[in-house]
Amino acid sequence: MWGALLRRGGRGAGGLRGLASGGPPWSQVVSEAEKIVGYPTSFMSLRCLLSDELSNIAMQVRKLVGTKHPLLDTARGFVYDSRNNLQMRGLVVLLISKAAGPSTAELSFQHNMVSGIYSSQRSLAEITELIHTAFLVHRGIVNIGELKSCDGPLKDMQFGNKMAVLSGDFLLANACTSLAQLQNTKENCLTDDIGISMWKEQVFLSHSALLAKSCQAAMELAKHSAEIQDMAFQYGKHMSMSHKLHLDLQPFVKESSSETMAFSLNSAPAVLHQEFIGREAWIKQIREAQGKGNIMDYQKLQEVIKAGKGVTSAIDLCRCHGNRALASLERFPPSEARAALANIVYAVTRFP
Repeated sequence: MWGALLRRGGRGAGGLRGLASGGPPWSQVVSEAEKIVGYPTSFMSLRCLLSDELSNIAMQVRKLVGTKHPLLDTARGFVYDSRNNLQMRGLVVLLISKAAGPSTAELSFQHNMVSGIYSSQRSLAEITELIHTAFLVHRGIVNIGELKSCDGPLKDMQFGNKMAVLSGDFLLANACTSLAQLQNTKENCLTDDIGISMWKEQVFLSHSALLAKSCQAAMELAKHSAEIQDMAFQYGKHMSMSHKLHLDLQPFVKESSSETMAFSLNSAPAVLHQEFIGREAWIKQIREAQGKGNIMDYQKLQEVIKAGKGVTSAIDLCRCHGNRALASLERFPPSEARAALANIVYAVTRFP
């Protein structure tokens, strides 16, 4: 099914090339895109992240050093983001704002534009990053009932959970305040239920809805037509789905890796693998990969999944969403910003 959709790729009417043509590496894509929008996205949420309140939180998080609390990994990711993934959502909002350009209904407000982007759209990009950062922080909560002695002292793990909840809430509160200042209530609806299967619904709500709605809201702020708003939504949705699939596939497609990467049993390759072999066979394979103390042998389970059709199907699905993202860009006029948006798609749909 995915193969048939992929064959519809190729060069569109607006000059966008198909996914098979490839593109520059991810780091280069991000660097070139930042130059186009005239705004280094690595500084996008810096004002909030360097506030006195969060500086105090950072000092408290240091108490978790020596434990295996996931909030530590989240904090490290903010500092050592070598793949430039953290600020991707804000960058896309800025790019699609510039690609759409000023609306004919908003010509009187063009004096508020910098590098072809309204100040309200830049604020929206920052808000999008704050919400996503809060999501990452809130995700760093552990199940106290499943802790092992090697994870760290119980009181430290409980303290880490409290920090994750409070700091994530602080970021969300800042985002809500900034949303209110935009004076456009439509931007508050960031997580619509689209009524698809449970897995796709969860991925959409946790990874794609924020970017899709933010892209749509950026068009709303510039008073673009409903059609352009929908195309922006579709780009944000399908590009983000491709990005999530790309991340899920990394443990299965990385060539230069000395150690097997742990992966979620709810990742796309695992879910698709289960669909092919059936639930009972999948549970049996999981149990066979568990050693003493229910410790998972991820290498063994990875080999089982790679031997099936889950990985290739996930790659096909990733490229299918990539093609849909490219198709949505055809409604935008040719520009450097549109080319950068296309390059992002090429980067997240390229595999070894």
